[in-house]
Amino acid sequence: CCCKCVMVLPVFGRNRPEGKILETVGVFEAVKQHGKYETGQLFLHSVFGYRGIVLFPWHARLYDRDITPPMSDSKPEPPGAHGSKEVKGKTHTYYQVLIDTRDCPHISQRSQTEAVTFLANHDDSRALYAIPGLDYVSHEDILPYNSAEQVPIQHELFERFLMYNPSKSPPFTARDTLKAWQEKNHPWLELSDVHRETTENIRVTVIPFYMGMREAQNSHVYWWRYCIRLENMGNEVVQLRERHWRIFSLSGTLETVRGRGVVGREPVLSKEQPAFQYSSHVSLQAPSGHMWGTFRIERTDGSHFDVRIPPFSLESNKDDKAPPAGYTF
Repeated sequence: CCCKCVMVLPVFGRNRPEGKILETVGVFEAVKQHGKYETGQLFLHSVFGYRGIVLFPWHARLYDRDITPPMSDSKPEPPGAHGSKEVKGKTHTYYQVLIDTRDCPHISQRSQTEAVTFLANHDDSRALYAIPGLDYVSHEDILPYNSAEQVPIQHELFERFLMYNPSKSPPFTARDTLKAWQEKNHPWLELSDVHRETTENIRVTVIPFYMGMREAQNSHVYWWRYCIRLENMGNEVVQLRERHWRIFSLSGTLETVRGRGVVGREPVLSKEQPAFQYSSHVSLQAPSGHMWGTFRIERTDGSHFDVRIPPFSLESNKDDKAPPAGYTF
């Protein structure tokens, strides 16, 4: 996209019979092929279409099983996982972002808007809470734009985390509250490993996050959340029907989980809506483990095929000192 394109988005009107109007929200900027976007960068998500703003970057290791690597700097395969090849990791930039709440209702069928969860501070070992409208976005999914508005993104944390500074580019800078929140919650927000694999034009990306440890019935329970994105890279319409997980714990247990769909849905992946993203959770009574599995995918003619979920490690942070701070500043 050239840097002078005016961005026009459908704005869904409450009082209009046709349901939506077009409104200019900003001007596209040149996509960055090199380097990273700064705190305060406005963007449109290239896959899910929502407006957002960059809070700060994460530098992850991307393990792409579609690329045949040399033998060095590779991830070994977990016990019992499918395939035997080692995968080389390369540095890849992701961003912690805020999603404009006006866009959340229109993406909720394709991407959870409450996917970033924390363990609660109190004694209930299973209590989770989410910060709505917080997401992780890969560098290539950012379509940067600028706006003349001083509050271009509607989110309850926007003015807590960012301030308008017209002398800067982009004109939004981090408040001390954002820096303090990032530092306090770093262990629970940190994105370190990304795993990707494609089967028959269906690409699966997995990002695991360590959430912390809780004590329950005189034992330690370690929690992780994992974010999964399925993308249809081809032209055929397909539908996710089943999931099949294998969960290996360092304590020596191997669990098998089968079920219909994911998070109560059986998403259709088409040319018009090629991606679906969701988060879920897993707990182990050991500080580490592995997960891998398959998704059963159905074609329009009723035939099926299995899409591999790339194996990924569940690792706990060594300095598991304090519970996540969440909304506290």
